[in-house]
Amino acid sequence: MLLSIPIIGTGIWLANEQDNSCVKILQWPVIILGVLILVVALAGFVGAFWRIPWLLVFYLVAMFVLIILLACLVIFIYMVTIKGSGHLEPNRAYLEYNLDDFSGWLRQRVRSSYKWDRIKACLRTTSTCAELNQSYRMAQDFFNAHLTPIQSGCCKPPTECGYTFVNPTYWISPINTGADMDCSRWSNDQNQLCYNCDSCKAGLLANLKIEWRRADIILLITLVALKLVYLIGCYAFRNAKTEEIFRRYQQGYT
Repeated sequence: MLLSIPIIGTGIWLANEQDNSCVKILQWPVIILGVLILVVALAGFVGAFWRIPWLLVFYLVAMFVLIILLACLVIFIYMVTIKGSGHLEPNRAYLEYNLDDFSGWLRQRVRSSYKWDRIKACLRTTSTCAELNQSYRMAQDFFNAHLTPIQSGCCKPPTECGYTFVNPTYWISPINTGADMDCSRWSNDQNQLCYNCDSCKAGLLANLKIEWRRADIILLITLVALKLVYLIGCYAFRNAKTEEIFRRYQQGYT
C-alpha cells in the first residue's frame, strides 16, 4: 500500500507544475495507476488478514497486470524523452531549443493548432515572462542568465535573428529575419511575445522532458520495490498453499 504513495505523489506533483498543468498528458495516467495499485494492495491486505483465498488470487493477478502497466509507462517515458536538448549560442549562458530535436510523439502534442492554442492561452496566464523584466535590467545580465527552457523559447526571440535588447521581453531592429521562421513570429506585444514560435513549443517540451525524467526515476525505483514485494507475496502464497495441501494430506492419511 505504501508503494502507491510515491506514484500518486508523482502524479500530483506533475499536475501542480505550470507547464504540465497546461499540457495535461502524463499526470492523470500516473495518478490513476497509483490509485489502482492502492486499491489492489488493500484487497490483498484484506485477503491476507481474513484469509480469503479468492481475494489473494485477485491481488496476485491484478497486481501482476499493474506492474506490467507501470513498467510499460516507465519505458514509454524514457523513450519519448530520450531525444531533445538545448544548444548554446555565442556569448549566451542560456540554451536555445529546436522543435525538431524532440521525439515525434512529443512534437505531435504541440503541432496541432487547436492543442497549441489551448496550451498557449494557459502559458500566458503564468508569470514566467513577466518575472524576467523584474530580474534583469541590463543586456549583459540577461545574456549571462540561466533561463528555463520556457523562458528561453517563449519570452524572447531566437538569438540568431539578431534582435537588439531593450528589456527581456522587448527587442528591436532584427538584422537577420531570414535565419528562422520564428524571427518573423516574434512580437513585442506582451500577450504575444514568441508564444507562436516553434522555439516556444520546443522550450515547453524541454521543460516537460526535465520533469518527466525526474518522475520516471521515482516510478522506476517504485517499480523495483513493487516487484520485490510482489515476489515475496507470491512466495508466501505458494508456501501457504503447500502447507494447506500437506495438512489436508496428513488429515486424510490419519
